[in-house]
Amino acid sequence: MAALFTPKPEWLRKKIRPALYKEMSDMLEAGNINTICQEALCPNIGECFSQKVATFMILGVNCTRRCTFCAVSKEKPMPPDLLEPKKIADTVMKLGLKHVVITSPTRDDLDDGGAEHFCKTVASIKGMDSSVVVELLISDLRENESAIKKLSLSGAEIIGHNIETVPRLYHVRKGADYNRSLRVLQKLLASNPTCATKSAIMLGLGEKKEEVLQAMEDLLEVGCRYLSIGQYLSPSAEHTSVVEYVEPKVFEFFAKKGLEMGFKHIKSSPYTRSSYMAHEYLERR
Repeated sequence: MAALFTPKPEWLRKKIRPALYKEMSDMLEAGNINTICQEALCPNIGECFSQKVATFMILGVNCTRRCTFCAVSKEKPMPPDLLEPKKIADTVMKLGLKHVVITSPTRDDLDDGGAEHFCKTVASIKGMDSSVVVELLISDLRENESAIKKLSLSGAEIIGHNIETVPRLYHVRKGADYNRSLRVLQKLLASNPTCATKSAIMLGLGEKKEEVLQAMEDLLEVGCRYLSIGQYLSPSAEHTSVVEYVEPKVFEFFAKKGLEMGFKHIKSSPYTRSSYMAHEYLERR
């Protein structure tokens, strides 16, 4: 369904000022480095880039799935860039980052979903500075158990996999399966209990409060203790429509309720995204 662009409420009118992040954008372009911030049209890009913070996107910019909420390109993916792990590590060092988030488009065309490439990137960063905290945000890897175990033992301190929404609304996640995503989180933790797991949920797609609370319970049952909750914003008229602009007090309710339920840390606000203020999560371990 094409998106219907109704006026955004006041709390969703964050202004993006290109001048604030031009230096960061130019540096990333010069190094041929991709970010999900740019590819997914993140509304926090001005804030994060101005602080020289970004979520690096490896394995290209083209996704093999057809999720109707996501702005990432659906063109045919290119082969992995073998030099990319070092390029990412060099950029991390240049920026002086102490907490790094790395993600990728879904790569169902690769036997391991890109797991080995993720591991090489983590190793490259840790090889330059072992104190850097590395967070990965991965696809479901088609539940490839070997790939899941490899990533859990990669040296990354936290690994996220987003369930995105409640089971009833999974038509927006083409090729995904709610229970499979839960199993991926469960298997990550089973393979390495010292690695924290994290997930994310979008609000505004027509979900009910009880459905969100049940999804939160489901995450806790598989050992996930870190959660991001944000407002879905349609990237274009060709993407899934926003059903509701959820009021800030609702996000506050889920944050408070989630902590009572057993989550260690929740970031919940209209502008929260998977890796927004990512360094705060492990501070709550």
